[in-house]
Amino acid sequence: MRREGDMFFKVESEVRLALNKEQGIRKDMGWAIALHGGAGDIPLSLPAEMRKPREEALRHCLQIAVEALKAKVGPLDVVELVVRELENIPHFNAGKGSVLTSKGTVEMEASIMDGATMNCGAVSGLTTVLNPISLARLVMDKTPHIYLAFDGAQDFARQQGVPTLDSTHFITAHNIQRLNQAKQAHTVQIDYTQPIQNYTKKETLFANSDSQIGTVGCVAVDGLGNLASATSTGGLVNKMVGRIGDTPLIGAGTYADARCAVSATGKGEAIIRGTVARDVAALMEFKGLSLQEAATCVVHERTPKGTVGLIAVSAKGEVAMPFNTTGMFRACATEDGYSEIAIWPAAQVE
Repeated sequence: MRREGDMFFKVESEVRLALNKEQGIRKDMGWAIALHGGAGDIPLSLPAEMRKPREEALRHCLQIAVEALKAKVGPLDVVELVVRELENIPHFNAGKGSVLTSKGTVEMEASIMDGATMNCGAVSGLTTVLNPISLARLVMDKTPHIYLAFDGAQDFARQQGVPTLDSTHFITAHNIQRLNQAKQAHTVQIDYTQPIQNYTKKETLFANSDSQIGTVGCVAVDGLGNLASATSTGGLVNKMVGRIGDTPLIGAGTYADARCAVSATGKGEAIIRGTVARDVAALMEFKGLSLQEAATCVVHERTPKGTVGLIAVSAKGEVAMPFNTTGMFRACATEDGYSEIAIWPAAQVE
């Protein structure tokens, strides 16, 4: 019997209950949902054949989320459900659409976190798992650990009987082309990179001149103020084998507690250095900032321009979706009827 642990969680629960009372969180505050499909240097001239499928996918996933929240499905189940759907859509850099390593392989990663308990699970280095986010959920629910990677994660997937496919399922012609492009340019590229034309000058391995950004994520809160976050990605085009980004790192790409839930997208190394997701919660906790104030501060004041976007919801049902890149594929909805599907800042498209 782990009496010390039992006492810890009893005290933790009492603290969270007191926090909810202090913040005036009511049971009828209303649910809210937000999701993203990556951010980056997305030009206003983005071809319709690249833009419309992603917008339709966001609309589809948002509708799934809204219906689930209306049916009183818990936030943790909702974020897993939505990210699973995003992983199955090849237009995003996760699951089926995962980009390739320098050796032409996939190494997928994901994480999920429950704000009510702060339980979480994460995985990296997956090559055959159809839905990495669901394996991350199983790590959270079925093991004493938080993070499994590479062979250990693959073995656990087999033990749990999760759906797997041959790794060739994840290697699309489009992503082979993108890998060849990155190799030609001697760069590591992030999603939404535009085709390289008249390339003559070699750049260093981690050159930023043509790097864009991509990942998928979802955050949700129910009418009781319960929060959850989930994030999934294929990483960087032409990344070194074994590279791990921010997505599976709790507090960097994913975080949820009693105040907010956050999913980040961007240049993983910058997000890790800034502990971006946790920083939003910390500014709310220690400085008393609102969700919008905290998210805006982290994105526009605490991280380099062109490196990050995030989605966040608070226990009060607020939504924030700031980014310091050109654009971010994003969508949100709240119980009071507000909804949004967008890519660029409103001022740019008016």
